[in-house]
Parts: sequence; structure tokens; C-alpha cells
Amino acid sequence: MSKTSESLRDEPVEVDVVETELVYSGHVWDVRSDTFRYGEGEIIRQYVDHPGAAAVVAVDDQDRVLLIQQYRHPIRHRDWEIPAGLLDVEGEAPLETARRELAEEVDLEADRWDDLVSIFTTPGGNDEVVHVFLARGLSPVGVAHAREEEEADIRQEWMPLSEAVDGVLTGRFRNGILAVGVLAASHRLREGVAKD
Repeated sequence: MSKTSESLRDEPVEVDVVETELVYSGHVWDVRSDTFRYGEGEIIRQYVDHPGAAAVVAVDDQDRVLLIQQYRHPIRHRDWEIPAGLLDVEGEAPLETARRELAEEVDLEADRWDDLVSIFTTPGGNDEVVHVFLARGLSPVGVAHAREEEEADIRQEWMPLSEAVDGVLTGRFRNGILAVGVLAASHRLREGVAKD
């Protein structure tokens, strides 16, 4: 990687927020409207104020990844995803959220965890950051959590990681967190960075 490539990175910016308004207080997240100074003037933007999330690429000893499918109302699809959940427990670190979600959604625990990547899901419309982890050394924990609402009929499938990558690249899997997660895990495992 060139020095120029290494120096390119997302840069935080502090802007003068002149006014902020809670437009809608929701069950899972809120909608805010901010007026802020940027450049020569003021700009108004509405966005989803999101608590953030953690997601898990769970890979077994046969290099298969665990995918889950559940209904997502905004897109009117049962899309394929990786286990994930909101950072909605006060003081809980993203890794602990990932551990909890792996148990709650798919009744598994892992003895090896690696940071994969953190992503902004939709930076023009929300402030969500998702922290994606690679989990290996998997074992069952029994039923860890009563599933209801969209989780009540979660479908689970184990798929070779290479086939999940192919599913992303051919457009069969369009969930952004799944896409980033399986591509990052494939790269990491191929490079041997997360090998035993």
C-alpha cells in the first residue's frame, strides 16, 4: 500500500450546531433535525439518530459462515443477514453486544473473537456505526433467548464462506452488513491474519 493510500481516511469534523430538534422519538431510534454552520452558510439536515450496532461473522471449523434470514419491513423482504444487534445496553462494549447477539439470535458462543471492520451504514441518512466481528471456535449454548416479532421465524443456514462471497458479488445477498462482513472475513482468513 502506498503512503498516499495509507494517509487517506475518513476525517471527523466538528461543526457549529445552531439548533437541534427531536422530530420523532421512536421505539428503536429517533429522527433529528439539525441546523448547522458549514462553509459560508447554514444547512438543515434530518437524520436517524441511531445507537449503533454490533454484528458477527460466525465461521465454523469447516469454513462455513452462519447466515440468518428474517423479515425486514422497510424493504419488504426476508433478507439474508449475519447475527447483529443494537448497542442498546448502557455501558456495554460492542464486543459484548456481539457476544450477546450471537447467543440470543443463534444460540452460539465463540472462544475466539477478532475485530473485522466498523462501517457507517448510510452516512447521508443516519449516524449508525456497525462494528463487525469474526467469531470462531463456536459451540452451542442451548436456547439463550425467547425470540419474538421478526426474530420469531429466523431461518439459519450454514454456507461455505466462499459461496457467501459469491452470493454478495452476484447480487443474491444485498444486506450491506452481511456483504461487508463476509468480504472482510474472507480477506482476513485468506491472508491468514486470523488463523490459529
